[in-house]
Amino acid sequence: MLPSALIFDVDGTLAETEELHRQAFNAAFADDGLPWHWDAPLYRRLLDVAGGKERIAHFLQSGPEGAERAADRIPQLHRAKTDRYTALVAAGAALRPGVARLIHEAKAAGIKLAIATTTSLPNVEALLQSALGPDAMTWFDAIGAGDMVPAKKPAPDVYLHVLELLKLPAADCIAFEDSTNGLRAARAAGLPTIVTPGIYTEGDDFAGALAVLSDLGEPDAPYRHLAGAGADDRLVTLEALARWCRAG
Repeated sequence: MLPSALIFDVDGTLAETEELHRQAFNAAFADDGLPWHWDAPLYRRLLDVAGGKERIAHFLQSGPEGAERAADRIPQLHRAKTDRYTALVAAGAALRPGVARLIHEAKAAGIKLAIATTTSLPNVEALLQSALGPDAMTWFDAIGAGDMVPAKKPAPDVYLHVLELLKLPAADCIAFEDSTNGLRAARAAGLPTIVTPGIYTEGDDFAGALAVLSDLGEPDAPYRHLAGAGADDRLVTLEALARWCRAG
């Protein structure tokens, strides 16, 4: 039996956007006169904290220069960062291999689509419209984003919210994630989960995932199997997902 819905995380899962987020944070800090620069190793550590505003607040706890001045301005800094990010995405952001293919396959089969992310709604809109077209937001039957729920990943709140909107049981749906926090959130909500690690999450612990793959695969570029189901397949398709869930 085919899944009833596919539920996608956004950053690192639909597209390798985390580097654009890092650039946007640094640009917002510079615009505000803050002497902060988040390099890639630091940003990888900060990604353990879900949510942009929460990430800034966590960074301030380390006592960087300017922390006292910035402590009351986290929402403004985050809005400036979002403006920078959406401009970067609008300039062109490619989806990861197999994502558009699987989304179109699901649409054609009448399978519901949903988003469950900690990133803000404007970031979701910017990416989907840039990568899939101006009406792409209408393709999704449910969207959970940003501050729509009290607790962010690894709490399951955003997935539970999306499942409620979809009016579907978790066992009938499949989540797609790229991070340990995302996997923990999806599994806590009862969702079978496919993980495609991103550039900032390679090497993380993905125990409990239905499958861990390099990406979703394209006909001329099959995915690399990393763990779990899918060792004998080349592409993530609706049929393959149904078969993996039955076997799992």
